[in-house]
Amino acid sequence: MSVITVETSPIGGQKPGTSGLRKKTRQFMAHHYLENFVASIFAAIGGAAGKTFVVGGDGRYFNERAVQVILRMAAAEGAARVIVGRGGLLSTPAASNLIRRRGTDGGIILSASHNPGGEDEDFGIKFNMPNGGPAPEHVTAKMFEATKTISSYRILEAHDADLSTTGEARMGDMAVEIVDPVADYAALMEELFDFDAIRSLFAGGFTMRFDAMHAVTGPYATEILEGRLGAARGTVANGTPSQDFGGGHPDPNPIWAKPLMDEMMGPDAPDFGAASDGDGDRNMIVGKGIYVGPSDSLALLASRAAAIPQFRDGLVGVARSMPTSTAVDRVARAEGLGLYETPTGWKFFGNLLDDGRVRLCGEESAGTGADHVREKDGLWAVLAWLNVLAATGLSVADLMAEFWDRYGRVYYSRHDYEGVDAEAAGALVGDLRARLPSLPGTEAAGRTVEAADEFAYDDPVDGSRSEGQGLRVVLSGGGRIVLRLSGTGTEGATLRVYLEQAEDRVDLDPAEALAGVVDAAEALAGIRARTGRDGPDVVT
Repeated sequence: MSVITVETSPIGGQKPGTSGLRKKTRQFMAHHYLENFVASIFAAIGGAAGKTFVVGGDGRYFNERAVQVILRMAAAEGAARVIVGRGGLLSTPAASNLIRRRGTDGGIILSASHNPGGEDEDFGIKFNMPNGGPAPEHVTAKMFEATKTISSYRILEAHDADLSTTGEARMGDMAVEIVDPVADYAALMEELFDFDAIRSLFAGGFTMRFDAMHAVTGPYATEILEGRLGAARGTVANGTPSQDFGGGHPDPNPIWAKPLMDEMMGPDAPDFGAASDGDGDRNMIVGKGIYVGPSDSLALLASRAAAIPQFRDGLVGVARSMPTSTAVDRVARAEGLGLYETPTGWKFFGNLLDDGRVRLCGEESAGTGADHVREKDGLWAVLAWLNVLAATGLSVADLMAEFWDRYGRVYYSRHDYEGVDAEAAGALVGDLRARLPSLPGTEAAGRTVEAADEFAYDDPVDGSRSEGQGLRVVLSGGGRIVLRLSGTGTEGATLRVYLEQAEDRVDLDPAEALAGVVDAAEALAGIRARTGRDGPDVVT
């Protein structure tokens, strides 16, 4: 085995977003592309010499090949040890847990999350810090700067590591430790939840369907739900990870998880339904005849935190991303909890969690998590719901009815315009941004604009400031509109429009409740004309 130095040159566009670098798989497979970015990660963190890392991913196409490249580059840079999930697999929350439990110097996670996978689809890579959370902006900025000046990288000439069985081997002077990807995570879940109560729930005839969407959460859900909690065999559907997620789109929402939604809305529905995404950090919650939106799910868990052993010492505080609905705000005010509003991106929750200011946080994009790791955690959210269901004896529908009766209801929806011409999307947002100061006091589709701004966040822990985090318009009568361009797509631009309406009435049809806010958003931004679309591609 010998270390070789490979000459290279900068490749444009390797700027990490809120969830690392995401591009088409073929782009990552191109000459030097992956290697340049991995070398830039090492440069941004002060090198790899003597350090220990966790490496793994969601099993999508190119995952295992990329793991082998990363191992050889880490060995060439003098890393002491790399801990890898068997088969190159690790869910994102499981990777975060391993980083924290083993006290490593961080981890490289291979995933494009809820984006489709395959040779012609998407791939991604990100670095997580020693706290288990995504690299903050000042670190990703260093990565990007390194990609613009790179001239060479080092890699070990070596045979591939055998990732198929657990154990330890060496690659040059570096230890390669292959671990069961599920074991440590499952042990953590047993520490956080009342597994005896959930076992009793299933033993009493409670039924459930979990759609793993042919993604990485399948083995985790099968081991925990069916193996340790006694759910019936077959509770976990689509539980074998696939390189192209069974040809589907591993995004747990009513559109892409339609078979689960159809089952849950049917006459023979199980008591509880749930789904997770490509890398296991997102969740969808469904009851018999009722879909629970991510914002309401976060708020419900905050209101019922005392039923979850992890929170029996109290929540202290909660946090939500700015586009997430204000439902959890109502819980925080009623229960005297600290409340924080952050930009989109889980890394912004990390400082709050590390500082002990919050213990529960969430995003409207199906992400819920807590202080056990520094990532959102799809299966954790499902187990939290099961713990609440076991503790209360209520159905999902009854839990939500009681919640809305106590706190009122915030009707909410997100409209996604995907693959929009980037220039047109940028112009739409730019034009509305320029008009924000003049909007208060004006009318939009019969609603008065009470406030309008572009969200900026001052981190209360480290004092850093993040600007340009989304346009906000507050309407009379409890309405709110948020517009932002998403950083998770790989083609064109994705325009996200978030719509909410706070109401005392809890029995309205959501589309009817939001109709006036939808009309106001169109009047303010001219979305149809500017995008050339008759309507959104996805409504959640």
